Amino acid sequence: MSAELFAVCALEDIPNRRAVPYVLGRRNETGDVVPWPIFILRWGRNVRAYENRCPHRDTHLDWDRGEFLDADGTRIQCGKHGALFDLGTGQCVDGPCLGKGLTPVDVTIDAEGDICLIGVDLVEEDDFDSGQGAE
Repeated sequence: MSAELFAVCALEDIPNRRAVPYVLGRRNETGDVVPWPIFILRWGRNVRAYENRCPHRDTHLDWDRGEFLDADGTRIQCGKHGALFDLGTGQCVDGPCLGKGLTPVDVTIDAEGDICLIGVDLVEEDDFDSGQGAE
């Protein structure tokens, strides 16, 4: 049985060596539809996705909308307290959450060049308002 794929965007929608945030909808443990903020990183044809949540203070990571990387573009940096995370693993390499990591989201690039989430139960966007004004 293959895992269900959910296309989020085309590979080309994310500039090389950048990260782009998305707010999707999914059901929580009680069945309520809640916003699920994630971000997708790209460098070349490599992509990684993480929940947009710092393990230190449970806040969004971006220091400005869609800005996730440090000045060198080599680490994910929390905009609230400066913790640094490895791009490929999401593990904290410097800062107050050392030893913790970002929550990864499984992604793949399909045959059409779309970045897809794997095995996530999402709510269709017609049934969900993220509050971000993107719907």
